[in-house]
Amino acid sequence: MKTLKVHQLTDSTRKSISEISVYMDKHLKCEYIDMLNWPVKFPYKPACRFKIVCTDTKLYIRYYIAEKNIKALYTADMDSVWEDSCVEFFCKIPGKDLYYNFEFNCIGTCLATQRKGRNENVIPFTTEQLKQIERFSSLGTQSIDEKSGYFEWSLTVAIPFAIIGFQPDKNHILEANFYKCGDETATPHYLSWNLIQSDKPNFHLPEFFGLINF
Repeated sequence: MKTLKVHQLTDSTRKSISEISVYMDKHLKCEYIDMLNWPVKFPYKPACRFKIVCTDTKLYIRYYIAEKNIKALYTADMDSVWEDSCVEFFCKIPGKDLYYNFEFNCIGTCLATQRKGRNENVIPFTTEQLKQIERFSSLGTQSIDEKSGYFEWSLTVAIPFAIIGFQPDKNHILEANFYKCGDETATPHYLSWNLIQSDKPNFHLPEFFGLINF
């Protein structure tokens, strides 16, 4: 099981998400989304890295992706963003039955829910909750028809701890995994940070989450 330690910034350093992104670029080390869990059927492995930092109130994740196809057809939150060029973050408070999934296409369109399993007890985030999740994409926010070639892009997301019921001063660990996928791209792929052991692609398996320490 993989683990990582989250660097914490104080809220007195209040900065915009773009400023936090610059800080992350300069000062934090990368983690890698490089587990090719289903290599026989889905052998494509784009270059996927991320950095993570938090304040007292928010968790910031910055993804760095290099891939040969890029696609962002969905522009409305709660659309099927996993079909586009997509990155994801799933997390769970230890001891709780439910986990949270946050899925973003490369222009920052977000799908977020609380759930017990892939198709079990699914509770979509409200419009107001989704508005609280900040996104900053190097590609802007306009839709992108699929293109082939070589593309590098980055996306920073800021998830308020309050919307997942987490308090860094009381809770010290999150169970979590980070993903890269593109179900309906020209080259479908399914990569994770922590290894998943299942017969077919499935990110909704909390038993294969790693640990994030605060």
